Amino acid sequence: MRKVVKNDLVMVISGNYRGKTGKILKVFPKKNRVIVEGVNLIKRHTRPTQKLPQGGIIEKEAPIHISNVKVICPKCNRPTRVGFRFLDDGSKVRYCKHKDCGEMI
Repeated sequence: MRKVVKNDLVMVISGNYRGKTGKILKVFPKKNRVIVEGVNLIKRHTRPTQKLPQGGIIEKEAPIHISNVKVICPKCNRPTRVGFRFLDDGSKVRYCKHKDCGEMI
């Protein structure tokens, strides 16, 4: 299990997009990078293809390093570090590490 997974709501904690929040669209665990919706936008010049007959300049998200994002806890609505716990049935779950929260993510 990873600390951040697809569809997590995260906040960028450093870089040009610091303070911006978005949903994780894709995770690259071997490269330690994630693509966050609306963050680190780049312009890509593309040729017309069957998939995109128009072509032209397309704006899309580029990956950022995983250490530059923090998961937002659904209960306390704050960016938090993620810990792991084992439940009684043996399954591994993520939880919020704020001392007054501790909610499962």
